[in-house]
Amino acid sequence: MNGSVLTLTMNPAIDKTVTVDQLTFGELNRIRTVRTDAGGKGINVAKVLKRFAVPVTAWGIRAGREGQTLADKLDEYGIPSFFLESDGQTRTNLKVVDASTKRTTELNEPGFTPSPAVLERFESALEHMLKNVPIVVLGGSLPPGVPADYYRRLIGTANRHGVRVILDADGEALARGIEAKPFAVKPNIHELEALLGERLSTDADIVRAAGSLLDRGVELVLVSMGGDGSIAVDRRRAIRATPFPITPQSTVGAGDSMVAAMAYSFMNGLSLEETARWTSAAGTITASKSGTDVCTLDEVKRCLGLVRLSDIPLPV
Repeated sequence: MNGSVLTLTMNPAIDKTVTVDQLTFGELNRIRTVRTDAGGKGINVAKVLKRFAVPVTAWGIRAGREGQTLADKLDEYGIPSFFLESDGQTRTNLKVVDASTKRTTELNEPGFTPSPAVLERFESALEHMLKNVPIVVLGGSLPPGVPADYYRRLIGTANRHGVRVILDADGEALARGIEAKPFAVKPNIHELEALLGERLSTDADIVRAAGSLLDRGVELVLVSMGGDGSIAVDRRRAIRATPFPITPQSTVGAGDSMVAAMAYSFMNGLSLEETARWTSAAGTITASKSGTDVCTLDEVKRCLGLVRLSDIPLPV
């Protein structure tokens, strides 16, 4: 595939990551290190694709001084971007890393509320951008006040241009987005359970649940389960990927790295088996890194053979 992958982040953020020796609630905690990054699922996917040498452009909506900081950060990363300006202020998400436990506590602001006029302008701009775009990644939450079917509308626009869409959202945004039949979705196990309103206790349960999304027009479902691995399902196969052992440092960006690896796999025409291997390796490596750091292409290539794959029978 030629062209640039387009990532859409409707509710981007400035990610401020601080490290403390030991997080104590209700007490004074002295910060040891501070790091500031441009964040939001689509932007995180763009960071990984940049490291994978995949042409990528980050799109979205920004607001206020923090929105300008976001744009400046993307310039620093060398990622081309297009962000419409809205009233309000781009949110700041605080991530507190406890060095003693390696656990991260996240405090996320809700974000600004873009006007209907801004949302319409964004749809119109997207319509004109899709001529040479092979893949669109829709990631993360919708800003407050944005209609729950907004992702459905954007997916419909991409579908009319024959563009493959990867949707990584949760709640109502995921449910309504699926109605437009995106090419692929990447829910985690909790998001999939919430979507279907049931507990998924076994691999067979997960494959059956993924199959229900295929019945709605999705072509590929990748279900992530943290340290328990992931399951990739299309109409012909279901493959479990068991990751190699690591010492987890931070789960921030692990799922986004899997989405980036999925886009990379589509761009390079990889099979479902290869896609399962690439996505698992990418997510695992990112989880082994501290803060908001993400995997590199060389790291993923070195670890591909460490991912164990096994077939899961499809329901009869």
